[in-house]
Amino acid sequence: MSAGEQRGRKPRADVQRNRAALLETAQRHFLRHGVGTSLEAVAKEAGVGPGTLYRHFPTREALLAAVLQTRSEELVARRADIDRLGDPGEALERWLRAMEEYFSAFSGLPDPLMAAARAQEPDNPLTIPCHILISATDQYVRAAQLAGRVRASVRGHDLFLAACSVAWIKGTGTEEESLDRLRTLLASGYLEPDTQA
Repeated sequence: MSAGEQRGRKPRADVQRNRAALLETAQRHFLRHGVGTSLEAVAKEAGVGPGTLYRHFPTREALLAAVLQTRSEELVARRADIDRLGDPGEALERWLRAMEEYFSAFSGLPDPLMAAARAQEPDNPLTIPCHILISATDQYVRAAQLAGRVRASVRGHDLFLAACSVAWIKGTGTEEESLDRLRTLLASGYLEPDTQA
């Protein structure tokens, strides 16, 4: 059988089952223990050996990226709703909250996302999802800038990191009232405008 024929073959049923079991189990472990959970425990609970886990997902980031992909449908649906808004400023604000909630899915999730966004390593499986979210944020920022709602110096990358930061703080158990004040500070800044000529 040629290499092309092998690549075109559908994965065996047991391979598909193992992958699905690993993703389902990993999601439970990430929800319960955070992104630093034991991968060996994930493999054991999924009924496979560590070697099988690493064949499917060579790194923790690869497993995390695959689990996030399975959870992205809600974010896509929220973006569709946001895109129907007539106010670019409100659309940007709602998109930032949607990202913040997405980043809060698992304890510790903002750390690897911020690292992937900073390093921009092409071999990090989290880099592409981060770039997609940053690009989407840029679109909302540009629309709000055109409407005169956002300063020209602001970039989508900045607000992506801001949403990650709020999600990280949220994960420490900070009360919602304090988070709302932080969001206001991020949106408006804390320095008084310079009124001197």
